[in-house]
Order: sequence, then C-alpha cells, then structure tokens
Amino acid sequence: MEQNVENVRGPSKSLLQSDDLYQYILETSVYPREPEFLKELRHVTASHPRAMMATAPDAGQLMAMLLKLVNAKKTVEVGVFTGYSLLLTALTIPEDGKIIAIDVNRETFEIGLPIIKKAGVADKIDFIESEALPVLDQLLQNHENEGSFDFAYVDADKVSYWNYHERLMKLLKVNGLVVYDNTLRKGFVAMPEALVPEHRKQDREITIEFNKLLAADPRIQISHASLGDGITICRRLY
Repeated sequence: MEQNVENVRGPSKSLLQSDDLYQYILETSVYPREPEFLKELRHVTASHPRAMMATAPDAGQLMAMLLKLVNAKKTVEVGVFTGYSLLLTALTIPEDGKIIAIDVNRETFEIGLPIIKKAGVADKIDFIESEALPVLDQLLQNHENEGSFDFAYVDADKVSYWNYHERLMKLLKVNGLVVYDNTLRKGFVAMPEALVPEHRKQDREITIEFNKLLAADPRIQISHASLGDGITICRRLY
C-alpha cells in the first residue's frame, strides 16, 4: 500500500529542537493547506538522495503568503531542484504571471515537471539551464527589466548569494521582495567553529558573512526567520 503523502517524512530541515513540535506544525497548519499538486511533488522528492535540498513546506507556506501580499506577477527563481518552490509560486501568481527559473541542472527540474504540467501552470515558467549570474546580467542589459520584478527566491550556491543580491536589487521593484534560503545553515552559524564539522566550515563562514552584509545593507528591510534551514526576507526600500 502506498504511504499516505501526509505521513511521508523526508529528512527534517527544521531548526526546532523538537522534531515532534515541527511535525505538529506541519500536520496542524501546513499539510492541511498544502495544494494537492505540491503534496505530490513533495512525495516524489522525498525519495531523492538529495531531498534535503527541497524547500521546506512551512517556509513555502510563508512564501505563498508573501507572494499574495505583494501581488506578485513577475518573479525570478535562482535554484530550482525538483521544483517545489517553483510550483508553489506558479500556483500562487495570477494566470498571466511569469517566472524566470534558473538552474544548472535540468535533470532534477524534470522530476517535478510532469506534476507542474498536470497542475496546468507550466506555461507560466521560463526554465533556463545555466549558471545564474550570466542570466541575471543578461536581464539587466535590457533596461526595461530594471525595477520590474515583484519577487525573487534564491536557493542556490551560497558563495554567489551576494552577487545575486546586487543584481536583484536592480531587478526588483521598490517594495519588491527577495527570499534567501539556508541562511542559518543547520544552526552552524551560531556554533563555535571548533564544533563545526570540517566539511561545513566554509559554508558557515560564507553564510555568516552574507548575513552580516544583509544586516548592514541600507537598501533593504529584513526579517531573518528560523523556518526550514533559515530564510531571510528582504524588501527593497529604494
């Protein structure tokens, strides 16, 4: 018998000390409101060896609310994986909304593509298989793109986050939002360096530096939230 999608537990991305408390949040407030196509994509992704890369469903729920609050119609996504956040965005924006989705790996995107097509929102998505910086730079070459995007989501190579940020500050409208994922790095950002596994130390330093830069950036209002692996929400002020 196929396991109920509600009960599929992939690797937990929660920073909460209690897995039971996180599961309570998911089962009480997140899964009952999760669209069926997102449930299906989450279920498919759970068996992937890199399932931890997927957007946490509680973070996705907040993203859907943010998209509605800014009436997002034109968005960009850097880092797609199997497409959970991409599908969430496509389901949330209006019928004539558009998403530029950038990822170096089309193979993982195609895991979720049949579900995206079944949901009837594939025509909202322009998927570009590429490194993100050249695509963002190309967008900026067309001055009509400056200040035209309502929303951006970044879940990609952490070493490039600040470079993405600089470009997104030009592409986003004033009052537009960008959400950065993995800004708490499993809590390693707050651990003494001696306790951090060797293979995590570079990521930790990169993330700490990025968080400092965002906190000092006068162009944005920020909220650093402990959902998933940590997300930072930035609103462009000018």
